[in-house]
Amino acid sequence: MSVITVFNGLFCEAGVVVKRVLDATGYRLVTDQEIVADAARLSGMAEEKIARAFQAGTSVFNKFSHEKERSVAWLRLAMAQKLLDSDKLLFSGYASQLPPGSISHLLRVCLIAEIKHRLALAEKEEGFAEKHAHKLIRKDDEDRAAWVKTLKGVKDPWDPSIYDMVVPVPKTGIQETADLIVEQAANEAVKVTHSSRDAVEDFLLAAKVETVLASEGHNVEVAANHGKIVLTINKNVLMLERLERELKEIVGAVEGVRNVESRVGKGFHQADIYRKVDFEVPSKVLLVDDEREFVQTLSERLMLRDMGSAVVYDGEAALDLVKDDEPEVMILDLKMPGIDGIEVLRRVKETRPQIEVIILTGHGSEQDRKVCMDLGAFAYLHKPVDIDVLSETLKAANDKIRRNEG
Repeated sequence: MSVITVFNGLFCEAGVVVKRVLDATGYRLVTDQEIVADAARLSGMAEEKIARAFQAGTSVFNKFSHEKERSVAWLRLAMAQKLLDSDKLLFSGYASQLPPGSISHLLRVCLIAEIKHRLALAEKEEGFAEKHAHKLIRKDDEDRAAWVKTLKGVKDPWDPSIYDMVVPVPKTGIQETADLIVEQAANEAVKVTHSSRDAVEDFLLAAKVETVLASEGHNVEVAANHGKIVLTINKNVLMLERLERELKEIVGAVEGVRNVESRVGKGFHQADIYRKVDFEVPSKVLLVDDEREFVQTLSERLMLRDMGSAVVYDGEAALDLVKDDEPEVMILDLKMPGIDGIEVLRRVKETRPQIEVIILTGHGSEQDRKVCMDLGAFAYLHKPVDIDVLSETLKAANDKIRRNEG
């Protein structure tokens, strides 16, 4: 039997169509939530972190943490295992984009509708005002476009080249759309074959290799073909031969791998530098200080120690970033215009107590130190600070975070 994947825009009546297809075929529905839960179980990462990979916005820390790439790797592994275990499945949602085009027994379906129909449906089903519905649809389309570009390299999420069927549901009709999907799922062209099964095995092996590399802090493109692995490096590397040796040593130990090749891709000559994630040091450090030259220099010095950081220059900007992103450690000045450091510390510990806050100040008193420690600060340091002392403090904070996660 074939496998059906359904990708759709928001308010395109996909849920009704999918239910009718399931009723007619007896297939089992696999949702994004199930794939995310499996990926979380396999990886040990939190479900909410993995699910964030579906969103268009990427953390300012991602170039150091590779968290989105790691999430995608584990999502691929979860999907590959599902495809290996069963055929009579219908995947609906973002996860439907994960399998490669080489797996021929997948019927890839895209359900769309014109914006006026989507707005009318949002009002009818949810009671949303047009302005609010338009905002929701635009955000959802942006997320889907970013997701498809990440996986397929295609800017248009509804591009017919990546689907077997693109169906405008309102024009076709709900029942007619479901009937069409059921009919095409029985087509000989999407039946399981030995070669399509081999393609699933290749997908599984590539996903395993990708997750092993991700667990070692590496982010490279992986392809598999009957045990042969091709690694593509898409960022500039200062010592390419050493990196290739390390990658081949890691991948060669993966069960099922017979041969490993490496090559540079089209992004190799870009200015961005390849960075391996060092899990022993924090990769999500937020620096908050109104002394711009000082904090920018500090960020650069931390980067030389493989610690990823972002910089903001006042308390309000820090609170905004904490609300929208996920810093793990904050280095916080006390004396700043507007919201001062003590108030930032107080609010952060009220809303995101898992963030470890290191106070770094040139003006604090003993009373300030006591207040900060009572509010939950991890450490209280004075400027000028020895970079080695700060580095050790950051590593200690990182160790505490990892223990709490475990």
